Amino acid sequence: MQDYLEGLNEQQRVAVEHIDGPLMIVAGAGSGKTKVLTTRIAHLMKNGVDAFNILALTFTNKAAKEMKERVERILGNSEARNLYIGTFHSVFARILRAEANKLGYPNNFTIYDTDDAKGVIKSIVNEMNLDDKHYKPAYVYNRISAAKNSLIGPVAYKQDSFIQQEDARSNRPLLGDIYQSYAKRCFRNGAMDFDDLLFNMYILLTQFPDVLAKYQHRFQYILIDEYQDTNVAQYQIIKLLGAVHENICVVGDDAQSIYSFRGATVQNILQFQDDYDDVKVVKLEQNYRSTQSILNVANNIISNNKNQIPKSLWTDNLEGEKIILVRTLTDNDEGRFVADAIKDMKLRNHYHNKDFAILYRTNAQSRSFEESLRRMNIPYKLYGGVSFYQRKEVKDFLAYLRVIVNPNDEENLKRIINYPVRGIGKTSIERVLVIANQNDKTFWEMLHYPDGVGLKGAAASAIEQFVTMIKSFQVMLQKQNAYEVAFAVGKHTGLVQELYNDKSVEGLARYENVQELLNSIKEFTETPDEEGELRDKTLGSYLQQITLLTDADNENEEDQDTVKLMTIHAAKGLEFPCVFSVGLEENLFPNSMSLYDRADLEEERRLFYVAVTRAKERLWVTYANSRYRFGNLVQNEPSRFIDEIPESHLDRTFTGGAHKANNTGGFSGMLNQSFDRMPSLKKLADKLQKPAAAVHTPSADFKANDPMEMEIGMEIEHQKFGFGTITALEGGANNRIATITFKDSGHGQKKIMLNYAKLRIVR
Repeated sequence: MQDYLEGLNEQQRVAVEHIDGPLMIVAGAGSGKTKVLTTRIAHLMKNGVDAFNILALTFTNKAAKEMKERVERILGNSEARNLYIGTFHSVFARILRAEANKLGYPNNFTIYDTDDAKGVIKSIVNEMNLDDKHYKPAYVYNRISAAKNSLIGPVAYKQDSFIQQEDARSNRPLLGDIYQSYAKRCFRNGAMDFDDLLFNMYILLTQFPDVLAKYQHRFQYILIDEYQDTNVAQYQIIKLLGAVHENICVVGDDAQSIYSFRGATVQNILQFQDDYDDVKVVKLEQNYRSTQSILNVANNIISNNKNQIPKSLWTDNLEGEKIILVRTLTDNDEGRFVADAIKDMKLRNHYHNKDFAILYRTNAQSRSFEESLRRMNIPYKLYGGVSFYQRKEVKDFLAYLRVIVNPNDEENLKRIINYPVRGIGKTSIERVLVIANQNDKTFWEMLHYPDGVGLKGAAASAIEQFVTMIKSFQVMLQKQNAYEVAFAVGKHTGLVQELYNDKSVEGLARYENVQELLNSIKEFTETPDEEGELRDKTLGSYLQQITLLTDADNENEEDQDTVKLMTIHAAKGLEFPCVFSVGLEENLFPNSMSLYDRADLEEERRLFYVAVTRAKERLWVTYANSRYRFGNLVQNEPSRFIDEIPESHLDRTFTGGAHKANNTGGFSGMLNQSFDRMPSLKKLADKLQKPAAAVHTPSADFKANDPMEMEIGMEIEHQKFGFGTITALEGGANNRIATITFKDSGHGQKKIMLNYAKLRIVR
């Protein structure tokens, strides 16, 4: 047996040694597909196939580089350099440069990145005298991109009645005209965007038979990695290139098809056996990554999908521990639990920070985990997005709040003065800044006198309205809490409406992030301290807290020993010893938009399958009973995916309460159920439960009264603070707050949320 075949299991070797004819390798998570793919390429070359006749397509440059290096190591020569290995876009760009003249492009055509493309679209929108706030460049770009990936050109786009109806319903009937102008502009500029590299490759192969024949005979063996992630354009191009020899090998896992929002279709891999005769199917089901316990959960989850290629993952690894299911009262409790568990696991099992990953459905969920990790001084790195408080839309909103508290903050004032757009142009802003500097005045002071700096008409009026708006918010500071001020800012500045109107994927994410910021402010104003006492809930206090948190953002940047936070989409292809799959709640995961379509729901289930199979040794699944959404505390149901996990695979030790101190039904009570499993957490609970200076022993007949029975002037008994008198009551029926003067001098006067603190009426 040749050396390079050593170490392959039986099914891997079958896949490697198959040479001629179509081959589908169904590669389960952690089954060594990259090893199989690279060894197969080496085996083809060992058996006389010329490197120039092999085409291998991947989705990342990293994967392509790794494949080529592995083949070189196996062969021990430089022949691997002659392989056509690369991403779809890089390989097709190489071909298009050689054949560009046939399509009327120069050989040195420019490739526009996303920002370049959006810039061209913005220019066209402005030239057409359209509102670029309605025809947002990002939205238009995404619409054009989706069309190209479905092989729909500008002419076909305008002739498709269904597409035209969609655009009419979105009140953007001129998208087709913009697409047509954009295509002409790119062609005139000798440029292609990323999607053109696929679209024009298809045009080249279908309109020039000689070119098609040339590459069909050159690429006698074609291998495609992650085939489940291919879109319509990629599928059609592969079909064309492989039509003569049909030596097509696709490697993928239908259970990990999670990119439909990018145009990928799971049908490509599901129908592969129908596309070719005598397809050889090899299933790689032995997993080298995870424990059998984790794989049992993964198998049970994915078995609920009807549209799939059946398989069952197994391993020679240890059985491993059961999956830990965690229920907390709120999303902030969820964040604290995860941070505490990470700290504890590091102490007990000597894990490093880099061994942990926190995986969530949407980027907006990162906030509670970021805050908790910072408070515990656990370094982390956010993947697939910037830190929550560094996201533009969050920084824009916080800039308003900071200017309200301190209007002399010039940097934040410049950030918001014309956002959302209110007709205060760059020239006007620069004029005010110059005169302010000349007169040793602040930017804010000079904004009070637009006439004095030579501004007239609409610009002067817009500045006056802006100043009046900020002053009105400042008046609110005297009587309103942080959330009430923030809510008014979101409403009256038009910032939230601006984000809400953007219906693109990115726009929706930005809107969710601002709502999450408002949620955190709402929770800040409503959450009492350990005894139900209200603390300072002003906007200034909130901003101070946020500033202390965000100051830590730049720490540990060079330290690779960090906890990883990312969406499940960003985690695909990665693996970690310990994984927290968080936010398993109906309407969040599965997403509410997926509940009414089987295909969408099955993709959500595949997404959970991907999350589970990232774990090598330990897996936690967490969810919160309540979560703030759009300023309201919403009660959640556990995700249906949890019900699909057999009870025999679950450890429900931690489903009994919330992560809160001084609450026997809360976090401390939950810990007491399992000190033998997590002993160091008991120390945390003990530390959190330090008694007050004077501890009151409740009366023998102590029995709490209904909060609605409380009235001003009543004498009451608090379980810990003792006896006192109610001097004031405020708040609504479900949120009553009592001001109580306690007789014990150590406690004095306190504000108590009646729903949190149990009180007995004495008289």
